Amino acid sequence: MSYKRIGDYIHLVDNRNKDLAVTNLLGINITKNFMPSVANTTETDLSKYKIIQKGQFAYSAMQVGRDETIRLALYVEENPAIISPAYLVIEVNDENELLPEYMMMWFQRPESDRYGWFISDSSVRASLDWERLCDIQIPIPHIDEQRKFVALYNGLMSNQKVYANSLADLQLICDTYIENLIKTEKPKVLGEYIEQSDERNNDLKIDNLIGISVSKVFMETKSNKEQLDLSNYKIVRPREFGYVSVTSRNGEKISIAILDGEAGLVSSTYTVFRVKDTSFLLPEYLFLFFKRSEFDRYARFHSWGSARETFDWADMCNVKLPIPDIKVQEAIVTIYHTLETRKRINEQLKNTIKPLCPVLMRGVVESMKLETVES
Repeated sequence: MSYKRIGDYIHLVDNRNKDLAVTNLLGINITKNFMPSVANTTETDLSKYKIIQKGQFAYSAMQVGRDETIRLALYVEENPAIISPAYLVIEVNDENELLPEYMMMWFQRPESDRYGWFISDSSVRASLDWERLCDIQIPIPHIDEQRKFVALYNGLMSNQKVYANSLADLQLICDTYIENLIKTEKPKVLGEYIEQSDERNNDLKIDNLIGISVSKVFMETKSNKEQLDLSNYKIVRPREFGYVSVTSRNGEKISIAILDGEAGLVSSTYTVFRVKDTSFLLPEYLFLFFKRSEFDRYARFHSWGSARETFDWADMCNVKLPIPDIKVQEAIVTIYHTLETRKRINEQLKNTIKPLCPVLMRGVVESMKLETVES
């Protein structure tokens, strides 16, 4: 086995969507995955877009140098999709000589990305054109060896996907549970169960400065704490909420979160509140209600203003929601905590599998070196 020029094993395909039979428009991201396109196609002629089939690659030659990534993705779905005509569609000449999955594993290595960045041209876009891509050399072992590497990797990926599918089931249980409560329980006015907190950091004992993202989690801020007067910042305690009243610049979402870690500081412009009596309303149950996309739409609809639309404290207090028996709330929250725990485990699984491609490919390289020495 020796390094082979990849261009001798692949070719370009250019099938256009002339009859407009395919409508699933995709793009590719820097993580080498397909994603739904965000392009506005209202006035776009989709007949010029390229069709991609299972087993083919989509490749963007542009900005390889800038992103330090070879933006290449293997399409594995049964139904075809369409991609931008600016992309290249690549197909393996003979799958008995080179497996597409094996080729994809090689290009998932960070070493491949660094090499692509190194050989990209010096244009503004720092592109890696088709000819340069074809000149890249990779080790191509016997097809049986390729199949072994691909089978091992796919087996781990399949297990991870099965685990990920179980997350969707738990999420559906949580969502359905709350939807049923909305339909069957008499709604209560939220303002009767919550109160604002305006505790300030006067003694400067807390320096954990945090903000709230549109994904509804607290996060560390990038502000320089050394240049800020933290005495006027609001303290948020565990199981308390913080939210940003401005909704007009948050992607149709309201930034709200519950703190499950140590006490932190938020901007004085934030609203901090807590549940008055947790024996009647669990903060975690309330947060499940806030996490729903329906609540995002509700908050946007009930926001007021001109240049900046806000969902003020009075609007929050006017929210109506089902508040069932505390035992029912505990049951829903338990399912939710199980879901969140499994999400973390799933991320750990993905992070464990991700470095496997370089390890497997290193095995290919080492075996090639051994063969060279023995010969």
